[in-house]
Amino acid sequence: MSDEQRELAIAQSQAGQDAFERGDYKLAVRCFEQGANLAPASSSLGGDIRLWLVNAYAATDREEEAIALCETLARSPDLDIRKQGKQLLYILKAPRLQLKPEWQTQIPDLSQLEQGNSPSKLSQYKPPTRAATPSLKPESEPEDLSQMNTQDNGFLWVALIGIGLVLGGLLWWGS
Repeated sequence: MSDEQRELAIAQSQAGQDAFERGDYKLAVRCFEQGANLAPASSSLGGDIRLWLVNAYAATDREEEAIALCETLARSPDLDIRKQGKQLLYILKAPRLQLKPEWQTQIPDLSQLEQGNSPSKLSQYKPPTRAATPSLKPESEPEDLSQMNTQDNGFLWVALIGIGLVLGGLLWWGS
């Protein structure tokens, strides 16, 4: 790989990471694919680009391609890339949990705001309704203090005398 190809691969990787972090996953896939074509899979740079590409594939619901690429990365000569490829493969092949709709928060699509459209789409968003929470038990009435046994049982005095004896014995023994 020439220095020019390496620099171009790094630039494509950076552009892909920027697009990925902005949430533009389709652009990120294009950038990472171009970078992966420039950098050999056996190189550290090529492995890093392909790891990002796996995440971009997963973000664009291209699970089969992400899994296939992870299987390739899991056989990489680079130890770090191989380890990360195996970890991503494990995550991608993990069974999906079934979530109830009330456990999830629906996030409105804000891409319309970035394109200069009016925010009227946001006014159509209605948050999910929550199930009625059970009412709390009414507070119990305060207890009548005249009915309580307030007689001293002597435990406090016994404890204080015991602590005093222990401290006195330690002072006597230490001197």
